[in-house]
Amino acid sequence: MDDLFGSATMGEEVSLPADAPLAARMRPRTLEEYVGQSHILGEGKLLRRAIEADRLSSVIFYGPPGTGKTSLARVIARRTKSRFIELSGVEGSVADIRKAVGMATIEARNGGRTLLFIDEIHRFNKAQQDALLPDVERGTVRLIGATTQNPFFSINSPLVSRSQVFQLQSLTVEDLVVLQHRAVADPERGLGTLPIDLEEAAARHLATVSDGDARKCLNALEIAARTTPFGPEGRICITLEAASESIQKKAIVYDGTGDDHYDTASAFIKSLRGSDPDAALYWLAKMLHAGEELRFITRRLVIFASEDVGLADPLALPLAISAQQAVEFVGLPEARITLAHAVVYLATAPKSNSAYAALGKAEKDLAQGRTLEVPAHLRDSHYKGAKSLGHGEGYKYAHNYEGGYVPQAYLPEGRTYYEPTRQGAEARIADRLEIWRQQFNDSRSQGNG
Repeated sequence: MDDLFGSATMGEEVSLPADAPLAARMRPRTLEEYVGQSHILGEGKLLRRAIEADRLSSVIFYGPPGTGKTSLARVIARRTKSRFIELSGVEGSVADIRKAVGMATIEARNGGRTLLFIDEIHRFNKAQQDALLPDVERGTVRLIGATTQNPFFSINSPLVSRSQVFQLQSLTVEDLVVLQHRAVADPERGLGTLPIDLEEAAARHLATVSDGDARKCLNALEIAARTTPFGPEGRICITLEAASESIQKKAIVYDGTGDDHYDTASAFIKSLRGSDPDAALYWLAKMLHAGEELRFITRRLVIFASEDVGLADPLALPLAISAQQAVEFVGLPEARITLAHAVVYLATAPKSNSAYAALGKAEKDLAQGRTLEVPAHLRDSHYKGAKSLGHGEGYKYAHNYEGGYVPQAYLPEGRTYYEPTRQGAEARIADRLEIWRQQFNDSRSQGNG
């Protein structure tokens, strides 16, 4: 072991105390023991090929807690017979980085290689991350960074550009069940010295509630094994009830400022847009469970009411505004009811983004084309001298005409931005606009436009 760093050399096994958590004792030692992440470690996949050929460059592993980032780094070090140095982004300093690089330099002189693993690398500040760059570029160390946050947002661009990024996914229920049975059967590192009967329902419950986190799942299994009394036949039977008591309320993994926040919000809005009230309610429930800011949710609903429902249901916007005000007034927990009311209404409302799309077209014309002048008959005529300039001359006051409409040009060039849909209430708007535009075109053809 290398004093401050807790590192092993050239594939050396790191001995753990007998009372170390089960998840730590059961870390995989080889690729064959590694469970999950088949999308990057399956036969023929890039990462597996690079590890097996010992051609791995610096990499960043990005994924939720308990998905095997540290374990994979240790497997790689053992497979490639590299010195393994581990630092923490929470506690590490520039001095620690320099010390690790110094050790790597000595290792290189002796013909060896060093793998520098930095857990929670996103917690390093810019200066600490920059300190890694020269030695990563020179190949003095091969860097493996682990992060639960999107590296393209949380890690310096130069460091990301010099690394391959691999995203690890939450382990499946089946993956976690496999790990539990393996731990129960292993007498050396696991619970194999105990006479344990693990019910399938109990194993699946622990796997489900652990939300893809192997560390949480295995440690809960150990609690169940150590606290369940021996039965009449001298065996420890881990039932569903025992498993339920060993793992408490499900903790939703949710970073209010990172990927979880934005990804869940994205799924929420897309479910509303896709007219799926069930999915929208689920993502709402997740945000509420995780403590998402209520104003963030109501702000998104107000925007959605105009952007995606729009004129197909003119009541959507006032309803969203009312929901926002009611949530501010009522507060939690009752505000959940108001939010559910608004979410179901917006999800099931007819959809139209015609007004939003029309504004986008007008903005594009304004940005890319010549700025149009205001026609003389539309200019302000309420000041002395306006008449002498011809301002307002020829303007037709719409209320003086039948139906409150008169064919008249309001742009110096004939342009069409708004194209109404036939969704919901907007169908009536489409009918009116079709009549008006036809009258205007007829007027222009007669030379009156």
